Amino acid sequence: MPAVNSPPEFKWAHLWQPAIVNPVNLKSYTIPFFNLRDPYSRSFHLSWLGFFVAFLSWFAFPPLIPEAIKSDLKLTKDEVANSNIISLCATLLVRLVTGPLVDSYGPRKVMATLLILGAIPSGLAGTAHNATSLYVLRFFIGILGGTFVPCQAWTSAFFDKNIVGTANAIVGGWGNMGGGATFAIMASVYEGLRHLGLTQHVAWRVSFVAVPAPVLILVAVLTLIFGQDHPAGKWSERHNIPAAGLTEIDGEPTINQNPDDEDDDLEKKKDTVTVSVVEAEDVPVIKSTVDIAVNEALTLKTALKIVSNPLTWLPALAYVTTFGFELALDAKMADVLYTLYNKRLDGFDQKTAGYYTSIFGFLNIVTRPFGGYVGDVVYRRWGTAGKKWWTLACGLIMGASTIGGGFYLTGTTVPHLAIVMGVFCVAAIFSELGNGANFALVPHCNAYNNGVMSGIVGAAGNTGGILFTLIFRMQPAKAWWIMGVVCVAINAGLAVIPVPKL
Repeated sequence: MPAVNSPPEFKWAHLWQPAIVNPVNLKSYTIPFFNLRDPYSRSFHLSWLGFFVAFLSWFAFPPLIPEAIKSDLKLTKDEVANSNIISLCATLLVRLVTGPLVDSYGPRKVMATLLILGAIPSGLAGTAHNATSLYVLRFFIGILGGTFVPCQAWTSAFFDKNIVGTANAIVGGWGNMGGGATFAIMASVYEGLRHLGLTQHVAWRVSFVAVPAPVLILVAVLTLIFGQDHPAGKWSERHNIPAAGLTEIDGEPTINQNPDDEDDDLEKKKDTVTVSVVEAEDVPVIKSTVDIAVNEALTLKTALKIVSNPLTWLPALAYVTTFGFELALDAKMADVLYTLYNKRLDGFDQKTAGYYTSIFGFLNIVTRPFGGYVGDVVYRRWGTAGKKWWTLACGLIMGASTIGGGFYLTGTTVPHLAIVMGVFCVAAIFSELGNGANFALVPHCNAYNNGVMSGIVGAAGNTGGILFTLIFRMQPAKAWWIMGVVCVAINAGLAVIPVPKL
């Protein structure tokens, strides 16, 4: 595969030609989308596919709860809400643990392991017989939400900073699309089984055995067989690249014997030695830590540095709002629509509510990738600050839309379906744009521990989902506009956090 020292201008041929690689860090300037013989292409596709089937299985319960599971298990509204919260809590914990594991063992192995572990409770979902057993099963199925961390860390390891926002956003968005696909797939499978003569009690249980469990195992096997740990080869070989041991001194690449002591090296320029790559005139200018950072195992020293760095909490708190909102929308909207229109509109049953809700998830096929793409575009003009302001703008618009939708629902006796869908589609679009923009920003934050950062930010998103689900439980009538106010306040407050130039 060709190697050049600066990103080439985009050509359509890059989509099927071999990756064009940065010779310093071996990351690709391009996404060889259709070239499955290329390891960059295979890693790209396996990262989103793993997250897609995980998200599909993680959210396989909500499409069937309003009509089938709730009545079969005789659940109350509070018990349904509890099961949603428990699922999100499990994912929060797994994402925090998964970040350091990715930095130590690599995203491929961690992705496959999580898929296999999540397949077990997914296959056992049909054994639920009361609220308690449902809680236990949804907790362990929540393991699958942790796949977001290796998904993002995998593409961050393979794609350079000129394109990493787009790559991260595409794999995240297409993975999140599983949250929309599951409403269409699970509802259709369930209805198909009912038409075959299966009872409600049996049909929803068979649906889990037929869809989530086998696809999880299949994708885990594909990941292990066709995936690659790192551009250098195995994860243990990730330091065998020119970028390892380099640091930036006045824009010049220099040897840094210990990445943990980067601050000391900056103060002691005399202790560094200028290096060149092949020929002196070919030495690339190191403009950003992202150019040279290699994932390092987490230590107490780096952990303290990360948690005390305001830059850590900029994308994390922004993600509380945008991804937290998306999780709440995926978990609650089908039930909201079913409650509002089941008796008001002919034929508006569980499947119909699921189809309408799936629209929000399917938007991810365009919205999240476009959010990351815009992040890369503004980066070329305004640097990291452009990514920051784009991320916060999405969160603010999403929050304002949610406030409007919330007041419409509480102030209207019979809300019009078209208006409800229109307003919340606007909120969902900017939520998903913001998610894509966020993970265009994350690689610039604590670059030597990208797995940990992905875990922290991902866990923060789940925290938002839990927070908003609790709001639904405590204030169901006012939940939407309260969520919107929280989102606006948080994103406005984050404006004061500074970011690196590049």
